[in-house]
Amino acid sequence: MTTQRIAILRALQLGDMLVAVPALRAIRRNFPAAEITLIGLPWAASFATRFRQYIDRFVPFGGWPGLPEMEATPAQSARFVAEQQAYGYDLAIQLHGSGGASNPCVLALGARASAGLYEGEPPAGLTYAAPYPHDVHEIHRNLRLAEALGCRDLDPRLEFPLDGRDLAEAGDLLCHLPDNSGPRIALHTGARPSARRWPPEYFALVADDLARRYGAQILLTGSPAEAATVAAVQARMTTHAHSLAGATSLGGLAALLSTLDLFITNDTGPAHLAVAVGTPSVTLFGPADSARWMPLNQARHPALREAVPCSPCKYVDCPIDHRCLRRLAPQRVIAQAETLLLKGGTYAPFEHPDLAHSRQLPEYPGAHPA
Repeated sequence: MTTQRIAILRALQLGDMLVAVPALRAIRRNFPAAEITLIGLPWAASFATRFRQYIDRFVPFGGWPGLPEMEATPAQSARFVAEQQAYGYDLAIQLHGSGGASNPCVLALGARASAGLYEGEPPAGLTYAAPYPHDVHEIHRNLRLAEALGCRDLDPRLEFPLDGRDLAEAGDLLCHLPDNSGPRIALHTGARPSARRWPPEYFALVADDLARRYGAQILLTGSPAEAATVAAVQARMTTHAHSLAGATSLGGLAALLSTLDLFITNDTGPAHLAVAVGTPSVTLFGPADSARWMPLNQARHPALREAVPCSPCKYVDCPIDHRCLRRLAPQRVIAQAETLLLKGGTYAPFEHPDLAHSRQLPEYPGAHPA
């Protein structure tokens, strides 16, 4: 029997969805005639539309016990499951993690066949199953499941299609900025978990150094919820930065990133977006497992971290002194940014006698090892 209707469960945030695109692409190429439904968080409806070459249909996730990404009552979950059962999938794919709670959710959808990664013993009912690999990058982890489904085109490349509206939005933002002969550099200073945010004082030091030494035009990106974090960086800077916090849609942000000479960012969704549009970037890692989430191309998209015994961890808010990020010195970020700027041979530092490299770091609590 042919596979006509496929459901894929991945109800997660932007970065998680972007690193799943290679697996979505592989599944589409293996099932070119199937209708593919993405079951995701409500925000991902626009994501599904953008990736219409791989996704035909979107269904908002209705919640499931043990999956914390969305709160739902038992009645809501039951209604969601009943609606999916009635739709009649031929194949349901769990692309949502190690499978402890997500495999039972996918099995409840009632598809003729099911697939998922698992820990321990293979769960009863999965037609296509593969052990959950803890020692590989998230992109390759997702591709392992695609491979178990028979997919052979396992290209790990990220992508993010841009359309005319995205480019027009970015163009409108940029045309209101003053002309600048130096590099255009954006800093993404926010992140949903506070434990993933590099100190605003450090971002300010980096921004000031690049503005003074390279004549860089500094942009600060962020969501509306990150406006306060962006303002904290601006307040600590001695040079000028343009805040674009809350000023872009997702597509507009991607188009804006595609125009940059460099993007410096916390470990958050826009870090993967920069990789997807090919912009040179530096990602700052703290509590997350960098081996799992850092860009695969470390020459163009290097990841920086400071090894401390308590990282990686799963804390949203650091319960101690945030040492994993406070010990990541601005000088390291500046040096890496300089390497990427000079690699293209377009920009060179000015001969200022007062270089920010020579300034001492402020003595913030936890900034240095005890």
